[in-house]
Formats: sequence, C-alpha cells, structure tokens
Amino acid sequence: MPYHRGDTSAQADKLSGIVEESDLYEGFAPHVETSEIKTLDFYNIPKQTGKEPALRSFTEIQQLLQQGKKRDVKNILRENSWPINSPIRSQLWPLLCGQHLTKQHMLDGFYWEMVHQVFGTTELSEKPIMLPAFVDAIHCLPYHLTSTGRAVADRIVNVLGYDCPDITYSPVLYPITSILLHFMSEEEAYICLAGLVASKEKVFINQTKLQHEVTWKTVMQIAKKHTKSAVSYFQRICPGLKLERVFMDWCWWILAGLPFQHLVRIMDCYFHEGIKVLYRVALVILNLFHKECQSNNEWSPDNIKNDIGNALIKFCKKITVSPAKLLHAAFSIRGLSTQYISRISIKTEMLLKSRSVLNSSSKQLIKSRSSDNLPTSQSQVNIQMMSHTLTIRELFTLWSWLPVRITMYQPKLLYTTEEHGCSLTTFYVRVEQHEPTLLMIKTCNNEVFGAYCSSRWFERNVKDDKGQRQAYFGTGETFLFSLYPERAKYPWVGIEGDKDLGHSSELFMAADSKMITIGGGEGQAIWMDENIRFGKTDGCKTFNNPPLCPSGDFEIRVLEVYGFVGS
Repeated sequence: MPYHRGDTSAQADKLSGIVEESDLYEGFAPHVETSEIKTLDFYNIPKQTGKEPALRSFTEIQQLLQQGKKRDVKNILRENSWPINSPIRSQLWPLLCGQHLTKQHMLDGFYWEMVHQVFGTTELSEKPIMLPAFVDAIHCLPYHLTSTGRAVADRIVNVLGYDCPDITYSPVLYPITSILLHFMSEEEAYICLAGLVASKEKVFINQTKLQHEVTWKTVMQIAKKHTKSAVSYFQRICPGLKLERVFMDWCWWILAGLPFQHLVRIMDCYFHEGIKVLYRVALVILNLFHKECQSNNEWSPDNIKNDIGNALIKFCKKITVSPAKLLHAAFSIRGLSTQYISRISIKTEMLLKSRSVLNSSSKQLIKSRSSDNLPTSQSQVNIQMMSHTLTIRELFTLWSWLPVRITMYQPKLLYTTEEHGCSLTTFYVRVEQHEPTLLMIKTCNNEVFGAYCSSRWFERNVKDDKGQRQAYFGTGETFLFSLYPERAKYPWVGIEGDKDLGHSSELFMAADSKMITIGGGEGQAIWMDENIRFGKTDGCKTFNNPPLCPSGDFEIRVLEVYGFVGS
C-alpha cells in the first residue's frame, strides 16, 4: 500500500533542541534501514549551549515562499542545520521541489495510474525491475533504503522514464530518487522528481549526454579559476593527466563519496537553488583535498597520481569537516553568481554543438545543406502566403542558416506590422511565449535583415536571485543575418573558440516596455523603439557584425516574426 505521511505538521514545527533517543528515527520513511544511519554528530562540533537561535519551522518557510521571498528562504536553508532525523524534511522537500513543477495541478492519484499503466498493477513486484537505459547501473546508489525501498526507487525511475521519454541519459536521477525516499512516500518522491526534471528556470538534473558533458566541463572551467592552486597541483604531480578524466566524475565526489549526513544538508539547499549548490560543494572538496595532500601522507603524490578521481571519492568518505562547515565554505566562494555559471554553461554547450557539426563528415554536411536543411514545399507555400519580405531565394538562404532541428518544423507567422499594427505591447502578447523566433525587418529603403532569437521574449520579465530583472537573456544559438543588399550570417563570436571573451560578448537579447535590442557590446546590432517605427543598427561585440544597413538608422516598413510549430 502507498505510504502517506499526513500528520507531520506538528512534528515538523518542533525543531528546537535535541530529540530524545526514542524519536531518533521519526524523520525517516518506513522503507529506510535506520540502524545504519548515524544520527548523532561525530565531528567534534561544540555542544549546544542553549543560546543558539531556534531552528526555523516548516510553517515559517512555507509562508515565506507564499510571499515570494525566495531569497529569505535560501538564507534559511543555508543556515539552519536541522538534524538528519528531523521530520521537517517530509514536508520541506516536497514544498521546495513542488515550486518547480510546470503542471501545478497534478491530479491526485496520477502517479498510481501511471504505475498501473506501466506495470499492470500497483502491487510491488518481488522480481527485479529492468531499469531504463538512461540509468547508470554502476551508480544506482540506495544509501540506507531497505530492499523494499530499492524496489520502490526502481519503480519510480521506470515510471518517470515512461512519462518523460525525452530523458535519454541521467546517471544522477537514481541517487536523487533514493535520497528523496528516505524522507517521504513513493508518490511524494515521484512528484518531487517531476518538479526537478520539469524545471525551466533552474537546472537540477541533467537529462541528456550533451547536458551531462556540459555540466562536468562547466565545473572544470569554474575550478580552473576558483581552485587554481588545486588544479595546478594535480597537473604538476601528474604531467600526463587529462583533467577531463578527473572532472567527468565530479558529481560522484558528492553523491557517492560524502557521508549521508552531509548529503542530506546539501539537498536541503539543492532542492531550492539547483545544481549550482553542487558546483560550490565540488570546489570546496577540491580545495580541502589539495590541503590534505600537502599535509597527510595518505594522500601523497605517489599514492594518488595514478587515480586522482578515485582518491577524491575516498577522501570524501573520510571527510572530517562537518556538514555546516562544508556548506559555509561553499557559500563563501565569491564571484560565483548564477549569471556567471550560466554564461560558462551556455558557452560550453554552444562549443560542443558547433564541434559536433564540424566533426560530421563532409558528405553529411553536404546532404543536410542540399536536401534535409531546405524548407519543405509546405514551408515554402506557408511563407509565400504570409511574408511581405522574403523571396523564395532569400527563404532558401535563410533556411540553410537555421539549426537543423528547427528546419523540421513548419513556420508560423506570429506577428506582422501589416496585420497587427505597430505596437510593442501587441508584439509581446503575440510573440513572447514562443521559442525560438525568427525576426525580420524590411526598411523603407528595402534593406532586409533580422535575427534568429533562441529564447522566449518573456524572459525579459525573469528575475535573478536578488529579485532584479536581468538586462540581457538568450543563448549562443542566437544569430544575426542580412538578406538584402548583402547576404551574410553573423553567428555568436563564442562559437569560434575557447577563449574567454568577456560579458560584453554575451549580450544576446534585451527588451522592456520601451524597446527591443539584439546584440550588444560597443553598440547594438538591432534596436527598435516602442512604436516599431524607427530603429538603428551598429556593430557589436556579441556577433562581431557590421551595421546591417549602410546608414545605421532605419525606418521600418514591415516587421515580421515567425515561430515554429512543434518546437
């Protein structure tokens, strides 16, 4: 029968002081082997004096989230070291994960209907369940789950794979499932995972091999800057070492190495803030390991040089730093903002994608450009009927510049000044929820140019961790183009190499109630006013483009914006 924890509200709010011996395991679900869990603090932390502030309650956190005070919640989660056996997590974790759900009104019983659909029964089978292909069999970490708990984890992962067929590679999904099941029922754990997987604003769980590679390469790039001495030390003692081999396993330092007590406290923050919490913890682990290597013979160069990756995991298993100190060090790292991490991640992804294309055989490239990447006859008819700017020749040129996956979809005219009027408000109403979009301008001098915009225009409203709207948004897939009188494509400059080009080269899209901008840094590639009548174009650092029309200033005859059905 499904396990439900319905009366933990009172328990979850009684969090000050140390629990009695009889209540040591009250915070855990029935499918947990509690005898294996060390609930007492064995890290020589000074005992409580009674003067410490009381730990915050679930009700307080719930109210703050309802008031939209996410920053306050973030600080509470970082600072409140609830005991590992605290019953607060049975309510807190579902609350934190639930805020990322896109299907806010998941019907009661949905999970059990899915279980019945996949397995033909809701009874838990005694036979092993074959796990989905996206699971890494080596890292199906059960932690302290009983054999029943492991079977439950297997079933959850199967149902999630059935419900989310886009997940093709996700080795951390199983361990996260196991951790959730220590504090909640099967159905609650599934709903939590659904929220983490569906999240749009923050990254929690990688779901493809590309995302997985982007993640570890992002950690490696951040480490080169923020743990420079540690990285240099490893390279010095192992001259032939490829850093990639060390960082490919970065998540297992945490998920397979750290004691469970540390993991639980990290998850308190992770379920609210996302993967950046794990990035920070990984950097602290590197620094601590580096210091230990210089003072402890167990981690001497001769002992670790042949397998630094495995040595890091062993070091984590023996870590002598408390969870509170580990997190304090992680959140004390300066210059590691969400925006900074996002820029590195986007740049890494674009580089991997561009290299993937370049590494394809010339035959495949010729084929994609000559046939697969051309507009279908239906696309040609659609645009001919809708467009006031594109000739068939220009359409073929533009189509060859689009990402290959986008050419599979039918174009749809979302907005045109000819039909919908010249208003930025109307533009946003008709366009802002579509991704990607193709924006084309025809000037009164008959110049034709525009941009492929990779992100939704709605992102102009997205706020950062400080509650401030981000000035620029978008990704490196965005590009500029000119069709008349010159024909040229101007991709993001970051695709061309690994060097750090700075913030000014990553100003893709910006918008507010008064204007729209595409491209920035020493000029704006495209700028339009709120009446969609006048604009200007300059060279900019993001795309390294010349002005898209000779005069620089232009008057708009027609603006058209296309979306892609099914993208």
